[in-house]
Amino acid sequence: MKFPPRLALAALPLAFLLVLLVAPAIRLLVEGGQLSLWTPWQDAYLRRRMVWSLVQALSTCALSGLLGLPVAWVLARFEFAGRSWVLHGLMLPFVVPTLVAAMGVLAVLGPQGVLQSLGGPDLQGSPWLLIYGNLFFNLCLVVRASTEALGQVGATRVAAARTLGATPWRVFWRIEWPAIAPWLLSALCLVFLYCFSGFGLALVLGGQDYATVEVEIYTLVAHELELAQAGALALWMLALTGGVALAYAALARRLATPQRHDPVPRRRPSSALQWASLCLALMVLAVFCAAPLLAILVRAAAAGWPAWQVVLDTTTLQALWNSLRFTVMAVALATLLGVAHALAARRSVVLRALAFLPFVLSPVAVAFGLLLLYPQWTASLGLLVCAYALLAYPFVAQSLAAGLDAMPEHLAQAARSLGASPWHVFWRVTLPLLRPALRRGMAFAAATAVGEFAVTLFLSRPEWATLTTLVYEYLGRPGSANRDAALVLACLLMALALLAFTVIEWAAPPRVRHARHHASRHGQHRIEKEWGRA
Repeated sequence: MKFPPRLALAALPLAFLLVLLVAPAIRLLVEGGQLSLWTPWQDAYLRRRMVWSLVQALSTCALSGLLGLPVAWVLARFEFAGRSWVLHGLMLPFVVPTLVAAMGVLAVLGPQGVLQSLGGPDLQGSPWLLIYGNLFFNLCLVVRASTEALGQVGATRVAAARTLGATPWRVFWRIEWPAIAPWLLSALCLVFLYCFSGFGLALVLGGQDYATVEVEIYTLVAHELELAQAGALALWMLALTGGVALAYAALARRLATPQRHDPVPRRRPSSALQWASLCLALMVLAVFCAAPLLAILVRAAAAGWPAWQVVLDTTTLQALWNSLRFTVMAVALATLLGVAHALAARRSVVLRALAFLPFVLSPVAVAFGLLLLYPQWTASLGLLVCAYALLAYPFVAQSLAAGLDAMPEHLAQAARSLGASPWHVFWRVTLPLLRPALRRGMAFAAATAVGEFAVTLFLSRPEWATLTTLVYEYLGRPGSANRDAALVLACLLMALALLAFTVIEWAAPPRVRHARHHASRHGQHRIEKEWGRA
């Protein structure tokens, strides 16, 4: 029996998800024995954890929208010196490991942090630490999505509205907002997923009073062996995040379509109000996105040479080597899975949503389920690399899916009409056009693997310690020397993540960077030249 090509492509990633994600989660639920789905809502302590998880995720969505949309409008409409550097800087929070961000938040708002040194309060033990950490990661996501959405607004429509006497506010509300709203909603869906399912930030910043459901699952599984309660929490997380992931997949499919538009030209600020708006927007980005990273760098530099000697320790060098080799192996596997999944899910919203399963299911619950389901593979290199790839490959799949949606279909159709086989069409036409999207997805996958933390706590051997686990160990030890060592290692981890991202994403030659633009103008002619001999 011959299977359709799409099913054949989907077989590999779906089997991987089944074996590495779904089956371990089910095994954990079965191990929990008698399971009551209403346990989290009947127990006051667990109910408080569930409510707080929802509150912090929804609060971050609201604050990200309120702060990010005005900043995005300023970046999209005004031209100023250093604008390209600001846009590139918005990528930093995406690639910074979770523990590094947590340490940056503590350096700003925690004990002996920047805020306290300026006479402000120490916010450790308050909910604001976690909210601020969530904004560090997610504000840039909303700004980038909204900036891209504003680029879809046609200059002709805006000019016509202004000619007819519409005020700037009315132009925004009647023309720009309808174009922004789907993009903003899509970004906020992703923000909710990240915040509600986040582990590293909540573990370090939440403390005892403001731990999220994910941290509670880790505590129940790893320390108390309360598998039934952990399973109930995991199922509620699955129900909530699964619906949000499906909505995001549908929105992404709607938005990532080829569009022709005349973007509104940017202009230099002219009035005092416009300059004030620009300064305020840059100040928001500085406070919420740049301050944690700068605080880490400043405090690590002030720690002195004795603290920096930790970089030369044998343990640190071994952890660095482990981080590098695990990342390389995970990215290779994630690329294979992501390419197959994206090609299979090109016209299927359900398959697109399945790529978000690693974000939907609790990684802590899945990691413990892997230990229960495959005890013979406990602490094996293969299981660890597969777990890394499981968390990284959705970035490749989603990036390629967006690239496929934006690629003009007539190019592949022209090649097929000239006698090219499906394999030749993919290798000679589709893949060259998708290289920018593939590099982008691989870059995010590499940054994710470098900073992976949750799964490593369960599946790594002591001799397989990575930089993330080493930073966590130093944070758990008392004394200023250990804190300084953690800051130095955080700088090393941040540099490694940025290096991995830069090498993959920005090392492409100019002809690859502009492949999509070249294809849109000359793709038909190139295909006819290459396949005219067929």
